[in-house]
Amino acid sequence: MTTNKAPWSREEFEAQLRAKGQSYHIHHPFNVKMNAGECSKEQIRGWVLNRFYYQWIIPIKDAAIMSNCQDRETRRRWISRILDHDGFGEYKTDTECGGLEAWTRLGLAVGLERDMLWSLKHVEPAVKFACDAYVNFARQQPWQESICSSLTEMFAPQIHKDRLATWPTHYPWIEADGLHYFRSRIPLAQRDVDHGLEVTLNHFTTRAQQERALDILQFKLDILWSMLDAIERAYPK
Repeated sequence: MTTNKAPWSREEFEAQLRAKGQSYHIHHPFNVKMNAGECSKEQIRGWVLNRFYYQWIIPIKDAAIMSNCQDRETRRRWISRILDHDGFGEYKTDTECGGLEAWTRLGLAVGLERDMLWSLKHVEPAVKFACDAYVNFARQQPWQESICSSLTEMFAPQIHKDRLATWPTHYPWIEADGLHYFRSRIPLAQRDVDHGLEVTLNHFTTRAQQERALDILQFKLDILWSMLDAIERAYPK
C-alpha cells in the first residue's frame, strides 16, 4: 500500500511536483494557437474576458487560505498576494494598481470596455464553475493543501514570457501598455513559488502525503485546462 512506501527526499519530491508541468495549460491547443498568432480578435477578447474572472477570484482564494491558517508568519507572508491583485495605496503606480487593474488594462488594450469586464456577466458558465471550485477548495481544505494547489505558478513565468515574445508581432493591434500584466507577474511568481514550495516540502513528508500533494497540484492543473476547454468551445473562430 502507499503508506508502506518510503517517502521521497525533498529533492525527489520537488522533482515530482515540477514534472507536473507537462499538464500545464501552456500545452493546451488554444494556448498554442494563441501564441502562434492564429487567434482572431474575437478569440483574444474572449480569452481576456473570461480569464478576468480567474483574476477576480485569486484574492478571494488567498483570503480563504489565510482564514484557515493558524500560523502567523505564514499569514504575514501570504497577505502580500492579496495586495498583489487588489492593489494598495492610491493606485498611482503600476505596482500599486495590482493584478486586477493590470488585467483591466489588457482588456482595454484588446478593445473591451471596463464595465463589461467588471460586470462578470459575460463569463462562460464552465469557466465560472472551474474558478469557483478553486475558491471552494481553498475554503474547505487545510491551508497547507491550498498553498500546495498554488504551485502551478512554478510553470507560469514561461507562459508570460511567451506572450511577451510573440504577441507584439502576432497581434500588433493590441496596445503595448496592455501587456504590463505579463511583465509584472514574472518576478512575483518566483517569489510566490519559493514560499509555496517551502510550505509544501515541509508539510507533506510521508509518501502518502506527498502523493496527495501531487493529486492536489493535478486538480489545479485540471482547473486551468478546463477553463481553456470552455473558452475554446465558446470562441471557435
